[in-house]
Amino acid sequence: MARKATSENPGRLKQIALTYKMTKRSDSKVGLVLAAVGLVTFGVLLAIGFLIGHPVYLGILGALLAFLAMAIVFGRRAEAAAFGQMEGQPGAAAAVLENVKRGWTVTPAVAMNRQQDVIHRAVGKAGIVLVAEGNPNRLKGLLAAEKRKMARIVSDVPVHDVTVGNGEGQVPLKKVRTHLLKLPRVLTGPQVTTVNDRLRAMGDLMSNMPMPKGPLPKGMRMPKGGRMR
Repeated sequence: MARKATSENPGRLKQIALTYKMTKRSDSKVGLVLAAVGLVTFGVLLAIGFLIGHPVYLGILGALLAFLAMAIVFGRRAEAAAFGQMEGQPGAAAAVLENVKRGWTVTPAVAMNRQQDVIHRAVGKAGIVLVAEGNPNRLKGLLAAEKRKMARIVSDVPVHDVTVGNGEGQVPLKKVRTHLLKLPRVLTGPQVTTVNDRLRAMGDLMSNMPMPKGPLPKGMRMPKGGRMR
């Protein structure tokens, strides 16, 4: 057991180091911010300790809270940096959808055109959510066609659409997950299963094509015989 713990610990430390390096590439002040958060948190608790006559106890508590505060701030800045690096890449929304908590079934790239405008589908208790990324003007046709297909197969299920972007009426990449989780729940668990079964039987554009996780390669082309919209 000791050997196992020792072998896992370097792996975690290496992962943290890699995450820090990735974050620092787009957030050069992350080190200074973390240091400031840690020092301020520890300093405040230590000062309170001297005031009430328990500097040792409050100093220990301050060290623990400083570490926790640094971890929280680092996590948020690392997440923001990751979204910043993914934004604008084809397939970035699929990577975000894959991290939505359980209860959602995500199918990437159910529709795509030659310009790599793409629609992903998520099915949950809120119904069907079509998440589109790419050129907003070209996506209108893709979304309309996909909605018509949903109406033929699951006409009794609400269909929502989300266009990823920073323009008016769009949802920023970093807020896609939150947007999905805020949608009203109208289906039960068994109903969600039934919807997924019906959609699975229908088949999708990319069902016979291996899809890489995360953003799609920029030079990716559709296979011969693939249905284009």
